Amino acid sequence: MIIERLRQYALLARLDRPIGILILLWPTLWALWLASHGKPDMQVFAVFTLGVVLMRSAGCVINDYADRDFDPHVERTKQRPIAAGKVSPKEALAVFAVLCLAAFALVLLMNAYTIWLSFAGAFLAASYPFMKRYTQLPQAYLGMAFGWAVPMAFAAQTDTIPVVAWVLYLAVMLWALVYDTMYAMVDKDDDLKIGVKSTAILFGDYDRHIIAALQAVIIALLLAVGQLEHLQWPYYLGLVVAAGLSVYQQKLIFYREKASCFQAFLNNNWFGVAVFVGLAGAYLV
Repeated sequence: MIIERLRQYALLARLDRPIGILILLWPTLWALWLASHGKPDMQVFAVFTLGVVLMRSAGCVINDYADRDFDPHVERTKQRPIAAGKVSPKEALAVFAVLCLAAFALVLLMNAYTIWLSFAGAFLAASYPFMKRYTQLPQAYLGMAFGWAVPMAFAAQTDTIPVVAWVLYLAVMLWALVYDTMYAMVDKDDDLKIGVKSTAILFGDYDRHIIAALQAVIIALLLAVGQLEHLQWPYYLGLVVAAGLSVYQQKLIFYREKASCFQAFLNNNWFGVAVFVGLAGAYLV
C-alpha cells in the first residue's frame, strides 16, 4: 500500500518523464558555469541540481492540482493521478508542500541574497499553473518561473547579479516560451474546447513564424552573452549546433502534427546540451 502510494506520488511529480527536469537543469548549469568561469562551487552545484529536481516536481504537482477539473477532458492528461482519481487533491497539496519545504531547506545552505530570491522563485512556480485562466501568455509566465534559476545561480555563486545574468535570463525566458508553445500546440484542440488559454492559441496561424522569430532572438541573446563574457570559440560552435536544432524544430512543427510538435518540444533538451557543452568547452580552452 505504501509503495503504491509512493508510486502514484512519483507519477504525480512526473519523475517517470525527466524531460522537464533536463530543460530546467540546462539553463541552471549555463548560469553556474558563467558565474564561476567554469569552476562552480560543488556545494552550490549540488544544491541547485537537487533543487531543480524538487522544484520541477513541485511544479508538476501544483499544475495537476490546478488543472484537476480540466485534465479528465484532455486525451493526453486524463490518466494523470489526480484526473484518474488515484491521488486526492488534498494529498497533492501535501506532496507539493513537502517538496517545497525540501527545496527551501536546500536553499538555506546558500547566502542570504539567494534565500531572498528563492521566495520570488517559489511564488512564480506556485502561481504559474493558474495563469492559463487569466492570460493568453501563460508560456511567458512559465519562462519567468523557469528562468529564475539564472539570477539565483549568480547570486549563490558570486553574491551579485551582473548584466550578463539578466541577458541570459531573458534568453532562457524566451526559450521556455518557445518550447512550451510547441508543447501547447499538441493540446490546442482540447484547450480550445475547454477554454484554456495558451500562446499556441494566441499566435494562431502565425505560430511557426513567431516561434522562428523568437528562436532567432534567443540565439542573438546567447551571442551577446558570449561577447559580454569574452568566451572562446567552442561556445560559438555550440550556438551553431543550437541554431541548427532550432531549424530542425521548425521542420518538425511545419505541418502542426501533434506527434511532431511533441518531438520538437523534446528536441529542446539537445538545444540545452549544445549550449552547455559549448560553454564548458569555452572554459576548458
